[in-house]
Order: sequence, then structure tokens, then C-alpha cells
Amino acid sequence: MADFLGLMKQAAELKSKMEAMQAELDKIEVEGTAGGGMVTVKLSAKGEMRGVHIDPSLIKPDEIEIVEDLIVTAHADARRKAEATMQEKM
Repeated sequence: MADFLGLMKQAAELKSKMEAMQAELDKIEVEGTAGGGMVTVKLSAKGEMRGVHIDPSLIKPDEIEIVEDLIVTAHADARRKAEATMQEKM
């Protein structure tokens, strides 16, 4: 019975640590860039997109596909950084 209570205590401690880590990850922001910094995407360490910045010089009707591709690339960069940050914290 003592072993079971010990396991329950360890499980409760682990749950508490995981909840604290999840809260910390939600506060951390990483930034991904593309096009030499002309497009920037901010994500939480959990991967939630927090913001996008596009340099005004990119907004030309005939270049919209380029801007869209840069956003996707910047998001992927930020996502990789978020995953690396999460791995470090774990």
C-alpha cells in the first residue's frame, strides 16, 4: 500500500511539473524570418501563431505569391525554433 501511495505522490508531482512547463511554454515567444527579415512570424513555444509582420515594400499586386511563400517559410522557421525551445525545456 505504501508503494501505491508513493506512486500516486510521484504522479501528482509530475503532473504539477508538466502543468508549470506548459504555462511557461505559453509565455515563450520565438520569431521566424524569411526574405532577409522582410517577413517575420512570431509563435509561442507551443506553436501558436502570435503575429506576422510584412515589410511594406513587398506588398505589390504582382508579387503576392512571393509574399505568401515567404509567410509559409517564416512560419516553418519559427515552428522549428519553437520545437527546439520546447525540447530544451523538457
